[in-house]
Amino acid sequence: MRNLFRRLLGNRGEDTAAAYLKRQGLKILARQHRNHYGEIDLIARDGKQIVFVEVKTRSGADHGRPEDAVNDTKQRKIVQAALCWLKQKRRLGQPVRFDIVSILWPDPDREPLVNHYPNAFESSQSGQFFG
Repeated sequence: MRNLFRRLLGNRGEDTAAAYLKRQGLKILARQHRNHYGEIDLIARDGKQIVFVEVKTRSGADHGRPEDAVNDTKQRKIVQAALCWLKQKRRLGQPVRFDIVSILWPDPDREPLVNHYPNAFESSQSGQFFG
């Protein structure tokens, strides 16, 4: 039951993040993209830039801020998955950035607190650079 709640909260958070980013003028290209390196929650375009977005949603701050869960290991996996996506789409030369959208949703009947961190981390952390 707890896993179901977490999955529903995560899906609701991704819906909220996608709507937020659209209001900011980004175009959503893909959601929950999976490849053998991992999953990218949202892939968007902001002008000519491809934006890979990690969405973290929490119902409370008991275990820290949602964005704190995007540690170095998670960042490396996101970068590897992004590189794979860029290769598949033949967009290796396009500029990219890695954002985090943090959502704190303590009361499901109220609006959540949404924080967007553009350029939250760099691709060079994995030893690879592109864009």
